[in-house]
Amino acid sequence: MSDGHPERIVSPLAGLDERQIEGALRPRQLAEFVGQPRLREQLSLVLEGALRRRKAPDHVLLSGPPGLGKTTIAMIIAAELGAPLRITSGPAIERAGDLASVLTSLTGGEVVFIDEIHRLARPAEEMLYLAMEDFRVDVMLGKGPGATAVALDIAPFTLVGATTRAGLLPAPLRDRFGFTGHLEFYDPAELGVIIRRSAGLLGVPLRDDGADEIAGRARGTPRIANRLLRRVRDFAEVRGDGVVTRQAARAALELYEVDEIGLDRLDREVLSVLVRRFGGGPVGLSTLAVAVGEEAETVAVVAEPFLVRAGFIARTPRGRVATPAAWTHLGLSPPAQAGQPDAVITLFD
Repeated sequence: MSDGHPERIVSPLAGLDERQIEGALRPRQLAEFVGQPRLREQLSLVLEGALRRRKAPDHVLLSGPPGLGKTTIAMIIAAELGAPLRITSGPAIERAGDLASVLTSLTGGEVVFIDEIHRLARPAEEMLYLAMEDFRVDVMLGKGPGATAVALDIAPFTLVGATTRAGLLPAPLRDRFGFTGHLEFYDPAELGVIIRRSAGLLGVPLRDDGADEIAGRARGTPRIANRLLRRVRDFAEVRGDGVVTRQAARAALELYEVDEIGLDRLDREVLSVLVRRFGGGPVGLSTLAVAVGEEAETVAVVAEPFLVRAGFIARTPRGRVATPAAWTHLGLSPPAQAGQPDAVITLFD
């Protein structure tokens, strides 16, 4: 700061669009990755062992809520191994032939990243079993009784699968991964480190109190932290002096409907419907999703994990139940039985 004006910082990412910027903010090496200390240590041993043996490491399965760094870790694995990275997703592989075309074109040691691997089509999933174990695929030539299976050898590769719904993975696929890692939500201190690093890359003047305010509202998720930082930057540049302070962050995030603990419009709508329309529950996920005008998977993957972790919703055999904390957060008095589902479930419930 000088002469009452913020010091201008030249961003090394100037000229990039939002999508390119998001990619540029990702760490490139395991040593640069913030958070997930146990996972980082485990993964470093897997990669170091493979490098010493000069062989492809075991296949890696990463699970956890969206935005915690599964794609980033896949990129880091490829970078640490010095290998090319092939990226695709479960929904994009609609037929076994789609997967066969990817696998047969691989070079030795290549890393294949399949996002949302739990959404693979069943024929492709069954082809993947053989490819992961024996580095071979069986391709069917022809149709009907005259069809012939031709076995094709493929180059040794490392598969990195990512899923937000680990429970939907069939056991035969899950068991073929040599290493399974689960990503946990980040604490505010870790998010503060990520936000300061991103601010430096973006050329954003950032005070510590501004970083702390954003970290506290980022729902334990780096992707959300970086997104909020960019929105607060816009607010500070347009309606302030360009410096991200606590005051600027609070004003910006209030405008973008992110409250003091990180709940956004969808989160509050889920809580409000659960409490006001259904009396706190229990209510089924599908019914709750229809009531807020969203897909059931959106509620289950985007909103629910953080609401459960924050102690606002409890999952029960009979449905979702609002806890006393949810009523209090909405400014309401919880009933005596709030968050206490019926203990006895009969055949006719």
